[in-house]
Amino acid sequence: MRISLLLSTCSAVAMVSLAQPAFAGEDASPADAGDTHRPASADIIVTAPFDRARADILSGASVIQGSALTQAVRPSLGETLQHTPGVSATSFGPSASRPVLRGLQGERVRVLVDGIGSIDVSNTSVDHAPVVNPLLAERIEVLRGPQSLLYGASAIGGVVNVIDKRIPRTVPDEPVHVDALATYGSAADERSGAGSIDVPLGDRFVVHADGSYLKSGNMRIGGYALSPQARAQALASSLLPPEQGEGEEEEPIDFAANAAVKGMLPNSQSKTWTAGVGAAFITDTGNLGVSYSHYDSLYGIPLRYATLPGQEQEAPRLDLAQDRVDLRAEVDTGGTILKSIRARAGYADYRHFELEESGEVGTAFYNKGIEARVELVQADHGVWKGASGIQYFSRDFNVVGEEAFLPKNSTQQFGVFTFQTLDYGALKLEAGARYDHSALEAKPLEDQPQFFLGKRTFDTLSLSGGASYGLGQDWRLGVNLSRTVRAPSAEELFANGPHAGTQAFEVGNPNFRTERAVGLEAVLRDKGENYSFEASAYHNWFSNFIYEGLTGEEEDGLPIYQFAQAKARYYGFEAQGSVTLVKFGDMNIVADALGDYVHARIVGSGPAPRIPPLRLLGGLGVTSPKVDVRGEVEWTDDQKRISAFETETKGYTLVNAEVNFRPWGSERPLSFALSANNIFDVVARRHASFLKDFAPLSGRDIRVSARVSF
Repeated sequence: MRISLLLSTCSAVAMVSLAQPAFAGEDASPADAGDTHRPASADIIVTAPFDRARADILSGASVIQGSALTQAVRPSLGETLQHTPGVSATSFGPSASRPVLRGLQGERVRVLVDGIGSIDVSNTSVDHAPVVNPLLAERIEVLRGPQSLLYGASAIGGVVNVIDKRIPRTVPDEPVHVDALATYGSAADERSGAGSIDVPLGDRFVVHADGSYLKSGNMRIGGYALSPQARAQALASSLLPPEQGEGEEEEPIDFAANAAVKGMLPNSQSKTWTAGVGAAFITDTGNLGVSYSHYDSLYGIPLRYATLPGQEQEAPRLDLAQDRVDLRAEVDTGGTILKSIRARAGYADYRHFELEESGEVGTAFYNKGIEARVELVQADHGVWKGASGIQYFSRDFNVVGEEAFLPKNSTQQFGVFTFQTLDYGALKLEAGARYDHSALEAKPLEDQPQFFLGKRTFDTLSLSGGASYGLGQDWRLGVNLSRTVRAPSAEELFANGPHAGTQAFEVGNPNFRTERAVGLEAVLRDKGENYSFEASAYHNWFSNFIYEGLTGEEEDGLPIYQFAQAKARYYGFEAQGSVTLVKFGDMNIVADALGDYVHARIVGSGPAPRIPPLRLLGGLGVTSPKVDVRGEVEWTDDQKRISAFETETKGYTLVNAEVNFRPWGSERPLSFALSANNIFDVVARRHASFLKDFAPLSGRDIRVSARVSF
């Protein structure tokens, strides 16, 4: 019934769009705009009901596309965004790495595919990979802060929107258009390839097909798998008498062997393939598109090595699959009240199996979800521009197996939002509001008395408002004040059991209240012919903040991670900039830098867990129409501000270099990328990772990529 309603909504918008006549003064055909396959400018943010200039966004914003995306692309979304300001990653192995924005992760960071959620279970746990394929991305936008509330009240940290061409937006002006990317990475013997094809059928209809394949082995690391603290603990356990060190395992754990693991990260291999088809009917004043895609992945979870007697030690693999259908429709009404109507919907059937070392299914996860939004973009009236809309989300989630840490549960959310702007030239004002009704229900089986049985409902209202002012010709200063309210997730409410993937015993609390935050952010931007600069500083005051921390206790041989609520304070900054130092004809010498920092405290408890430390990155490069060469140094500080039972994380310095080669210049279809990452084979660990004491980042990695578009 829910699917039928969504189909009806999008079909209604589509029928209106196809019936609209062309208006005088509008483009007669998308092809007339020139290169219809060229992505939007990086100075324009499309993750909004209407395109906005990046300079006008009142919070941190980043865009990755073109050669920068070719150099950055990795098997996981978190690692692809690793050099984006304000972004860290969960780094649960090379395959399951989700973005961490401003120290916030999981439910507070929404991962979108062309404006709609990824409809997976990556927010449930850090070992679950987002069902997003960076290999097929045309553009990735990252919005940090309150701007993201247009896409869900839970997205307090921000939004990552991966934009692809699975539903075509334009009709190619050639008989066939092809895009392809091939990459090899030495650290994990990674081989990947992706391609797409668009074929116009007449001047209004276009069909699309794409696919990708990636295979990698165990990842090479620069030193020991275990951190110095964990190695010392394992070596001490190896000296215990056998009867004390055996625990309850059928075979005694060799703690000395665990401490000696070096040079390679066992059980980090992966294999992923995807396939998709799409089609769109495009008129002068509207479009209707649909797509189907399949995602299939098998990847290993690096071991959380036992370092003490009685601890469990497993090497699970995840067998993941998703089938997904997407719809998009848009109509330019040309009216005096509404400028356009946009509809977007997605349905996905997801499952993954956590496999034992024997290959048997230990725990199975099943998730069926649907998300839809309709946006009404107002006609411009002088300085006033705005949009409003509704959003619906539904999820049925079930975990089956002896190690099911969640009961069967369902989530229903309905939201209404609006965003309004006033543009007086030097002075720009904006305001937004969002109301959500959420209903979460736990439905445990009769033989699962440990789980909560019942339903929780929440009504939340979030508000934001801000202003920016032009300081001179190019400088712009903006300030934003927000009040956000988030309903707890099913995982935070209902978890109570062992989770093999994370090697943790997770415990939620069904009595949690809504999480509330008051946020203040200031943004300063400037861009000229030979330079650019952007900086933002923020402070968030949380009440009823939900966090997951170690208790120091164990259950079933696993460390207990307990969800709790308390007041919290998060503040920090992000800054990035570049400047052209010297020009020699078509050749430029360019310097760039970025830095970010988060300070987070749980009131009455101390530092919040898994907060990234201060990071600074600087680069120097030479650019020209055919060749770019760049070197960079990334320095990450020690993290000594730790929560109870956390361990400190030693800082690191990475040196990287890259070359981009375009044989026929920047306007031609073929490009090559060569990069050397972590040149000095440094052992680096991200403090935001649950596995940081057991799984460091990649060692030296030489990568070669080729991209073609014609």
